[in-house]
Amino acid sequence: MRLCLKEMIPIAKKRKNGEGTLRLRKDGRWEGRIVVGYNEKSLPITKCVTAKTKTECSTKLEALKEEYGRSSDKIKPDMPFGDWIDFWYQTYCRHTLRITTRTDYENRIYNHIIPEIGKIPLNRLSQSDLQQFYAKEKTDGRKLHAKTYGKGLSDRTIRGIHANCRTALQRAVQDGLIRTNPAVCCKLPPKKAREMQVLTQNEILRFLHQAKEEGYYELFLLELGTGMRRGEILALKWSDLNFKTGELHIERQVYIIRAEIIISAPKTKASIRTVILPPSLLKALGAYK
Repeated sequence: MRLCLKEMIPIAKKRKNGEGTLRLRKDGRWEGRIVVGYNEKSLPITKCVTAKTKTECSTKLEALKEEYGRSSDKIKPDMPFGDWIDFWYQTYCRHTLRITTRTDYENRIYNHIIPEIGKIPLNRLSQSDLQQFYAKEKTDGRKLHAKTYGKGLSDRTIRGIHANCRTALQRAVQDGLIRTNPAVCCKLPPKKAREMQVLTQNEILRFLHQAKEEGYYELFLLELGTGMRRGEILALKWSDLNFKTGELHIERQVYIIRAEIIISAPKTKASIRTVILPPSLLKALGAYK
């Protein structure tokens, strides 16, 4: 009887969360490793332990599996949607997001999605459930500053909530937990382009006069003269400006997250740029310095 070569070679399978492996390293130590999740490129996220003997390493590996493997035992089709979207965010998203985006995600997931529809089983969440949830948030979903902005959330926030739900549910489809994504055909508030409001020359002069009275003249003059964002202006250093050539290098931005000031690179490479300031603006900044 002949055996086909394919039958003799075991086929590699994607390792499930919580499964562990033991191996002897070149340095003579034993290493235990488990997969705790997968990133956005479907590459495994692993945790490992090491020990001098196989028995000791095996014991450590079991403890590691107990610590990190518990979450994988709960990943089932009938798990609460709140548990799934939390797992999806912590496993697939959180480490890939900028801190400002991370704050938006966490607000939508933990302040809106989970409290309202988090108890519904993942495999029983329907398009109707989502549609009713969006409608409720649109009329009575605001948690803070309701007296100032009204009780309902903005169209933009509703669309953001939907985007989180849809992406999390699509991941559940890919992982074989549900057959179809109930968020695909939901009806959403339309995108509305904001009408640009341009100041007249007299309004600009009045604005700058008031800014000078309050000590912000140079800041707003720079903003009006370049179109820079507030965070970009607040992150500027004198070393970014060449008074001889008029070149201003923009390469960092200030964010304020939960009352903490954070300075980092701009969101996109296109935001790192050089602008040429007009002589009048250079003169004002020279006098200010």
